[in-house]
Amino acid sequence: MEKKFAAQLYTLRNELKEEGIRPVFKKLKEMGWTGVQISALPKDYDPEEVALALEENNLKAAGMHIGLKRLQEDLNSVLKEANLYGTKDIICPFLSDELRNETGYREVKETLNNVAKQAQGYRISYHNHDFEFNSEIDGQDALSFILNPQNDNKILAEIDVFWVKKGGYDPVEFISPYSDRMPIIHLKDMTKDDRQTFAEVGEGVIDFLSILKWGEANGIEWYAVEQDVCERSPFDCLQTSLNNLKRLAKQMSHHKSEAGK
Repeated sequence: MEKKFAAQLYTLRNELKEEGIRPVFKKLKEMGWTGVQISALPKDYDPEEVALALEENNLKAAGMHIGLKRLQEDLNSVLKEANLYGTKDIICPFLSDELRNETGYREVKETLNNVAKQAQGYRISYHNHDFEFNSEIDGQDALSFILNPQNDNKILAEIDVFWVKKGGYDPVEFISPYSDRMPIIHLKDMTKDDRQTFAEVGEGVIDFLSILKWGEANGIEWYAVEQDVCERSPFDCLQTSLNNLKRLAKQMSHHKSEAGK
């Protein structure tokens, strides 16, 4: 399982600008990460440099976060970039305010299905926040509507467990319908205090052991760790998250071997 842990680059958006892509990727490899999820690169980034940084550090690309507008207007270059990085996963990460209503969500679902039809051989997923829980469409929240597998819906899930918790749901219960429909899951924790803000994985209130157990039984290929806001060095935060995940992975492995005796 440890080979499935990836650092989401949004956590290091400032470091990517200040230190550069290759130095940041080198640090992540030295920390023990196996993959990175491509996101939040500097505006003038060179895809060839990203590919080089992946290759020279033996890091895998755990998908790409690509905005809806670029998916609509620049899909061919997105697919070329995905090929360059060696990934088949393309994820829509966020929606602007004007789309956060019934009409907007219906348009988003139609758009992403059209993208999926054009991008044969790639997987198109949707990453949630908590605002989707504020709208109801066809008797379900907007996130469930977007991901509902009926009517040949081709959109896969990239559930962010923090935002599910923030929305008032139990993460393990919420992800249960997405067995083999979620190649990548987003892990971030929530602080134990009243702020309910971002915490390193394993340092807050979310039950990650249960999430990892579910993930291993239900087709998760990458566990992408993201921390939107860090109260100390983002590298230190990511290291704490990785250390805790590896500890949980060892715990699971130990229990499995004990059960097999």
